[in-house]
Amino acid sequence: MAKKNKYSLSFTAASLRLNEMVKVAKSIVDVGATNLAMVKKSGVAFGSTKGSTSVREFREIKNRLEKLTPAQMKILIHGDLNVQKQIAFLSICKNYAFIKDFTVDVLREKVLVFNYQIHESDYKSFIDSKVQLHPELEQFSETTMKKAKQVMFRILEQSGIINNAVERVIQPQILQPEVVKAIVDDDPSWLKIFMISDMDIKQLI
Repeated sequence: MAKKNKYSLSFTAASLRLNEMVKVAKSIVDVGATNLAMVKKSGVAFGSTKGSTSVREFREIKNRLEKLTPAQMKILIHGDLNVQKQIAFLSICKNYAFIKDFTVDVLREKVLVFNYQIHESDYKSFIDSKVQLHPELEQFSETTMKKAKQVMFRILEQSGIINNAVERVIQPQILQPEVVKAIVDDDPSWLKIFMISDMDIKQLI
């Protein structure tokens, strides 16, 4: 599983944005779109009316899509809604180590002991445990950290990883064979973001 030196919180510019992700993916595959103008020309409209916001959202979506393998892109474009959410979440975790680490270190560990409730203390403990490894966390403003937390839980909700951003109950994930194969062919350790145990990962390889 790829590691990054520093945590980026740029995901605050766009939550999951599944509809936009799928449309941009299609534009990239079908017409080779490489910028926002080409994507818009192919018929993709972003929800924001502010040009600068659209640019930021597109940049984040494009960065996420670039982390997917061709097989994963194909599933994102042609899969059903649940599968699309899972691949979109995979792209999120590949791009943002902050969300990947929270999912693997907190959510997965809780699920492995049959604890499906995320508490405020879980998030605080996560931040406290990462400050030494990621001192950049202390450089972010309180406002930025608050927004990062809100957007991350919104992403987890929109991906179907938790039931909602208020109750925060972890939802067990069922992966279709094609999703498992696309992940295993890339890097089996990414299965951890779907709370799969090491033993089960070994059986899937």
